[in-house]
Amino acid sequence: MKTRIIAVAILGIFIYSCSPKVVAPVTEAPKVELTPELAAGRTLYENNCAKCHKLFEVTKHTKEDWKPVLVRMQKKAKLDDAQMAEISNYIFSQL
Repeated sequence: MKTRIIAVAILGIFIYSCSPKVVAPVTEAPKVELTPELAAGRTLYENNCAKCHKLFEVTKHTKEDWKPVLVRMQKKAKLDDAQMAEISNYIFSQL
């Protein structure tokens, strides 16, 4: 009896692990066309910010909300002013 219960449990786990996973919806397209400068800012944002935490949806915060966050994160991510300007320009262009 124990072996049947264990076999059914293992079979259930196997079926569950092989089931299709829910895919997150694709994020909406940027509001403005990305110039090479904005694309560079997006790349910096994605590569530097995602090292420590999940990326926040840019449009979920206002410009006033972003400003102190960007100042605080610049020090933690060890970004220079030029890199921070590119990231800020990208974020603000999407608002």
